[in-house]
Amino acid sequence: MTPTRSDGPVQEGPWLEGLPPLVSPHTVVLVLGSFPSARSLAQRQYYAHPHNQFWKILQAIWPQEPLPADSYQERGRWLLDRGLGLWDVYARCCRVGSLDAAIRDAEANDIAGLHLPRLAAVAHNGAESHRQARRAAPPGVPAYRLPSTSPAHAAMRFEDKARAWREVMVRHGLV
Repeated sequence: MTPTRSDGPVQEGPWLEGLPPLVSPHTVVLVLGSFPSARSLAQRQYYAHPHNQFWKILQAIWPQEPLPADSYQERGRWLLDRGLGLWDVYARCCRVGSLDAAIRDAEANDIAGLHLPRLAAVAHNGAESHRQARRAAPPGVPAYRLPSTSPAHAAMRFEDKARAWREVMVRHGLV
């Protein structure tokens, strides 16, 4: 399917399907990105780009509990054991490359449809995810805009990003 404008078809890139949610009934904080990077889609793993700071920030929040380095499946269990969940605000979109600015014709995930009985907060990983906060967070659940862990967001120091992420985890009893 090619997106169209009133003056005819435009080439906005291929239709891409996102990744399934990584959640459990014990999820307290749901981290929402916008849409997986090209590398994450290719590897079928959240935050697979080696320069993305997501996993490094989580390790900084829980330094006493080593993050499994070799297995994405083990990293997923580690994340779920901390009360976190992962998904994206967009289920599918057209995009060339990995930048949020290139996302076109995005379709939203049904975040409110997830069965998360302990959900206390939604943490948006970056500005694009947060722009969708009204449709992403279930009613009555606070939503936080956190600094993006993307390598494209290099204006903020790692320590400042980690501090902002840690504050949300502390506020909801995960640290």
